[in-house]
Amino acid sequence: MELIRLRYFSTFIFAGFLFFEQKFAAMEEAPKNIGVEAAGRKIRQYCAYQERCHREVRDKLYSFGLYTPEVETLLSALIEEQFLNEERFAIAFAGGKFRMRQWGKLKIARELKTKGVSAYCIKKALRTLDESAYLATLQMLAEKKWATLSGHKAIRQQKVVRYLLQKGYEYERMVPVLKNLTENT
Repeated sequence: MELIRLRYFSTFIFAGFLFFEQKFAAMEEAPKNIGVEAAGRKIRQYCAYQERCHREVRDKLYSFGLYTPEVETLLSALIEEQFLNEERFAIAFAGGKFRMRQWGKLKIARELKTKGVSAYCIKKALRTLDESAYLATLQMLAEKKWATLSGHKAIRQQKVVRYLLQKGYEYERMVPVLKNLTENT
């Protein structure tokens, strides 16, 4: 019985070792350089499909196997040809995340910052969000969450606050909405 367990265990370890050896061998291979012209065509299609931030495009160019001078040359050409515009990306990103996922300004700003967008573009993108739609969405999300909860008002209020903070809404904007919810129920 011990011999069977030992044989099974050693086979399992050997198979695991082969799997990881293949994975690491594949990771060590550098991406094949496809050339500047081919990369330029591909990256223009990539940027034309949807708005991209500079970091996404730079990473994509490096995945084509290009070197730093080639990448920087292509990036500057894309900016000159208006394929790449950080401000336009930030505005599109902020509007999309607000409309489709009902994200608040704090979460949108945090995500844009992680994508390497400048502070100026982040502020400009957040200013483009319609204030009345923003407050209406905040009210709607708070009411929906409140309706799903039961129990004491204070506990419900805490859960709604946590939910809205997770969505990226400012606490100062929540206070009147929560006050209205607790008074009406």
